[in-house]
Amino acid sequence: MENKNQYLFTSEVVSPGHPDKCADIIADSIVDKLIIEDSNSRVASEVFVAGKNVVIGGEVKSNYHLSDEGYEKLVKDALAKIGYDGKSSFTKEQCLHPDDVNVKVLLNQQSPDINQGVDQESGEIGAGDQGIMFGFASTETADLMPAAITYARMLCDKVYNYALNHKHKLGVDIKTQVTVDYGTKENFENCKPQKIHTIVVSAPSVDGMPIEEVRELIQGLIDDTGLPTSMYDKDNTIIHINPTGRYVSHSSLHDSGVTGRKLIVDSFGGYAPIGGGAQSSKDYTKVDRSGLYAGRWIAKQIVAAGLAKKAVVQISYAIGVARPTSVSVDTMGTYTSVNDDELSKFVMENYPLTPRWITEKFGLDKPSEETFLYADVASRGQVGQSDYPWERLDEVEKFKNIK
Repeated sequence: MENKNQYLFTSEVVSPGHPDKCADIIADSIVDKLIIEDSNSRVASEVFVAGKNVVIGGEVKSNYHLSDEGYEKLVKDALAKIGYDGKSSFTKEQCLHPDDVNVKVLLNQQSPDINQGVDQESGEIGAGDQGIMFGFASTETADLMPAAITYARMLCDKVYNYALNHKHKLGVDIKTQVTVDYGTKENFENCKPQKIHTIVVSAPSVDGMPIEEVRELIQGLIDDTGLPTSMYDKDNTIIHINPTGRYVSHSSLHDSGVTGRKLIVDSFGGYAPIGGGAQSSKDYTKVDRSGLYAGRWIAKQIVAAGLAKKAVVQISYAIGVARPTSVSVDTMGTYTSVNDDELSKFVMENYPLTPRWITEKFGLDKPSEETFLYADVASRGQVGQSDYPWERLDEVEKFKNIK
């Protein structure tokens, strides 16, 4: 008899063309520009995208001056790279065109009260804010990420890249969602996904393209994504493609966007806790950003070393104080030879986790085309991409040798 047991978990992903992601990418394009020109730049800029308007607010401190015209060019270049370049077959009423964009810059200087605690006379960097961050890793996929968000990202990337290269058919404001069936709660707890249960893809199509043609096109992209054959069976997966039957109008003309609204998309798909703040729009001294990267890196070493099937690492900071106020490891009962108390102690004793240590470890003050760009990180997700510096498995042997 067929096993009817189910235990389902779902994650969603949005493409760079989603208005919230547009805001994140613009904000991190600012971070890239200022840090590349002056590595000591301090940036905390927020972006609001609504209709044809882009509003940039927040605080910066940099020896590099970017004029309002410079910010406007940066915004339009970012939107064009995302896919809003005016070359699609969508009208100016259906999606955003760069020629129509109005940019308003409302940036202030960073408070000296914050700065005196961050840039310390000793050369140490104090945390740019208080807060909590969580890193996570799991044996569910090769990249040590949860299965649902990994497969949702694969689908989103596939459809988005097709849209970029077929502007006469699809737009770039795309959402995907994957539900994974673990069969039982025990399998869920032990990182044993069984199959993809449901797939949802919503992608804008040009006016006049029949929904049957849209669904056939996107179904072909789903089948060609490279989802594991052990997990994806087209004939036994529930698939919803543009389920309302029409999706033409899109972009910020029809849904506003704000930095920091896609924290779960950017991290672990809801599988693990998230910290109290966003990453995009902030320089490397802001521990909302650097603390996530450090926590993810530690969690990956633990899981890759075979010390647990999954691990959550929490780090907390006080503003202006370099060392974390706390570090803890929770393997959710999946540890092997070293328990959570011992793992937490090992991390605290061997890794300073100060903003300067994290910055130097991952080169966070040196974004470039050759290493990484924050705008690219905003586009692809803050964690889980193997080419990011904080995804390197470079201390696994040290973790394996914990006594």
